[in-house]
Amino acid sequence: MTKESIGLVGGGVIGAGWAARFLLDGHDCAVFDPDPELARKLDAVLGNARRARARLMPGLALAEGTLRIAASVADAVAGASFVVESLPEVEPLKVRVLGEIDAAAAPEVVIASSTSGLLPTRLAAGMAHPERLVVGHPFNPVYLLPLVEVCGGERTAPAAQDRAAALYESVGMRVLRVRKEVDGFVADRLLEALWREALWLVEDGIATTEEIDDAIRYGAGLRWSFMGTFLIYRLAGGEAGMRHFLAQFGPALKLPWTKLVAPELTDALVDRVAAQSDDQAAGVSIRELERRRDDCLVAVLSGLRGQDYAAGAVVASHERALRGRGAAGTPRQTWTGAVLPDWIDYNGHMTEHRYLQCFGEATDALLLRIGVDAAYLAGRRSFYTVETHIMHRGEARQGEALTVDTQVLGADGKRLHVFHRLRRAADGAELASAEQMLLHVDTEARRSVAAEGAVRDAMAVLARDHAGLAWPEPAGRSVGAR
Repeated sequence: MTKESIGLVGGGVIGAGWAARFLLDGHDCAVFDPDPELARKLDAVLGNARRARARLMPGLALAEGTLRIAASVADAVAGASFVVESLPEVEPLKVRVLGEIDAAAAPEVVIASSTSGLLPTRLAAGMAHPERLVVGHPFNPVYLLPLVEVCGGERTAPAAQDRAAALYESVGMRVLRVRKEVDGFVADRLLEALWREALWLVEDGIATTEEIDDAIRYGAGLRWSFMGTFLIYRLAGGEAGMRHFLAQFGPALKLPWTKLVAPELTDALVDRVAAQSDDQAAGVSIRELERRRDDCLVAVLSGLRGQDYAAGAVVASHERALRGRGAAGTPRQTWTGAVLPDWIDYNGHMTEHRYLQCFGEATDALLLRIGVDAAYLAGRRSFYTVETHIMHRGEARQGEALTVDTQVLGADGKRLHVFHRLRRAADGAELASAEQMLLHVDTEARRSVAAEGAVRDAMAVLARDHAGLAWPEPAGRSVGAR
């Protein structure tokens, strides 16, 4: 990974979210915003982002980038290798500040606007170098949702779009290239249509804000999270697919079901929407709602990651890359993490299957160190765990930081014999140990085969390096044996 220096102008909801995503991936950030509360707000967002990352990718230990509060626009972009503008959606303001950024940034630096719908050609009006302006439109929370729309203006250089797309992909985002410059791009045009119809339903007294949200979150929204609209409707057409769906439901498009022209936002409608929204929130603070949102998003993304599908596939790919990057850490340390609230059982300490999870993550990290990465797995070679023996020695409680160190007891090409120790980071106390035997296999033939090449050599090196370590006293025990 090439470490980037990111200049961020605008530290609101979106700008702070960008800072969190970049920082957690190890990039340095300088942020400018005239808000006197900037530092406090950044700290709150970064805290939520760390919490969400720990839940989504437990045990991932990467050094964060550094965060600096800049004194001005010029200060934020000085020395930056990439610049992100995230100002309010006021076109004259953006045009003026993008001109300042253009004047201050090094000539080769790409400048990305986070605008949710303004045209990049118009935004570049005050820039001497409009060829380097791109739109990189993310979605809130930026540190969790992977989608980013990339769009160029009439004078944007293709290389600038490629540079932005490559950086976004490197921090775990799914890039949607907008083919033609259009107001609102793709996603917000769809959201706007839904929003307009929702406002009419409130205006006409048909449904409350909560009822409208329920219609989405208990129904179509669940399907949208992994298949979108067209693929879901293809399934609705049965075996004949989309053509049959259009023939069956197409005539309904001529019926006056929807009102795609928004109602006037009168004071009465604003008051009604705001009051219903207050009732819906039931006194829960914005920050608490953010944490609930993040936890639910982590649950959905984790489920999709298990299926290696849709946004889950993006998360899985990024997690593999991050774990590979972190594989060069402390020689024997293979996992670090903290005990999360949902890891606690009825006894008030970490439940037993989470111990196995920690050891499993440690094994995966060890395998990455010897070269068992995505490319290796694609060659139909892997390791299967054939035996595990866990001994519990102490209690791990909520919030405690933990580490796992791993010792290779033996490696003969086909077999990898390892011993893990789970420790409390604060005092080094050993809380559990796990002895595992892994077999190197041909995943297509479903049989053990000898490892070859770099993986075989790396196994031998680890076995040799660990040969001088004391043999763990519990190694080789059967259950209950002393």
